[in-house]
Amino acid sequence: MNGVFDPRTFGAGVPHEALRLLRDTAPVSWQSEPAVGVWPAGPGFWAVTRYDDVRHVLRTPGDFSSALGATQIRDPDPADLPFLRRMILNMDPPEQVRLRRIVTGTFTRRRLERFAGVVRERAAVLLGAAVARGRCDLPREVTDDLPLQNLADLLGVPAGDRALLLRWTNRVIGYQDPEHAQVVTDAEGRPVNPRSPAQLADMFGYAEELAERKRAEPADDLMSALVQAEVDGQRLTDAELKMFFFLLVIAGNDTVRSALPGGVLALLDNPDAYRRLRADPALLPSAIEELLRVHPPVLTFRRTATRHVVLRGQRIAPGDKVVVYHVSANHDERHFPHPFRLDLTRDPNDHVSFGQGPHLCLGAAFARLQMREFFTEFLRLPQAEPDGEPRRLVSNFINGITSLPLRW
Repeated sequence: MNGVFDPRTFGAGVPHEALRLLRDTAPVSWQSEPAVGVWPAGPGFWAVTRYDDVRHVLRTPGDFSSALGATQIRDPDPADLPFLRRMILNMDPPEQVRLRRIVTGTFTRRRLERFAGVVRERAAVLLGAAVARGRCDLPREVTDDLPLQNLADLLGVPAGDRALLLRWTNRVIGYQDPEHAQVVTDAEGRPVNPRSPAQLADMFGYAEELAERKRAEPADDLMSALVQAEVDGQRLTDAELKMFFFLLVIAGNDTVRSALPGGVLALLDNPDAYRRLRADPALLPSAIEELLRVHPPVLTFRRTATRHVVLRGQRIAPGDKVVVYHVSANHDERHFPHPFRLDLTRDPNDHVSFGQGPHLCLGAAFARLQMREFFTEFLRLPQAEPDGEPRRLVSNFINGITSLPLRW
């Protein structure tokens, strides 16, 4: 069943029926990995689709490693793996724990919450301009820009450099999408992974310059905090700092960039729930969790088996790719009653949209803050209506929406 691998399938919409069939009949199933466009075929992988199994894989790094093959379905060039393993996302404990301890202290509630007023004001300005025009394409005119500005402020990136963050994000996240793909080939005509060291040289050069600037002139921003962060005498190495900058720019931007229009689309598809939320904004905290459940920003993550493991009766060999489907786990009927119903008061709502276990998203609080401030302003507007078909990012990794026409 190649439909749960091919990024073009997700570009047409999440294949919920195919995923439901897998949950019911083959919750841990071997999937082929055919060639897609310029990208060659891969060896295949185990697709894990039930909630309990997804949670187990994510919480068991000793059996399912983030470091052995990194965290994307497509295999990286073996020569790039040592470089990729410098990123916390592609580490296993205890190294991952050491790095997380150093950076966790920089994500303080005080640092994040001081942005709340600025985030809400930005959302109000962007949405107000859209309503004044009577219609807009939400991602292109509002939700692509909002998290980018917020992230730049958090990191301490000057306003004039923000366009760089968007360019880097599109290059790395959109490589499967015809609209965003910037395919580079090697001397033998083979496509080069956009996460390879050569393709990221400009981003890392910028990160190095920014870090030097923050060491010389520290400010109350995340990059200044990262260059100074220390636990038990240990600091981030230059390589770790640059990789953390990469992670924040890409993941910190694109997850919120996906969650905002995804949440709006869920409300448009459920007008009764939309009306109820406009009438009772006190429901917003639980509504945000439900919007994250039905539209997780990240569709999948890959792990690699470290040893022989049996999962749901399937014998997984060392070195096999194991791909967890967050979007399937969040719709597992065994865990969420009526999972395709948008229930604004769902409780409990322990979705896996921000992961589980040692790699639980460090930026989850900032993502929730931005959603809270955006939807506070969005719900004050007249009720929006669809003004055309949405367009989804062609990707089997990010649950992106690249176009969502609205009218008021």
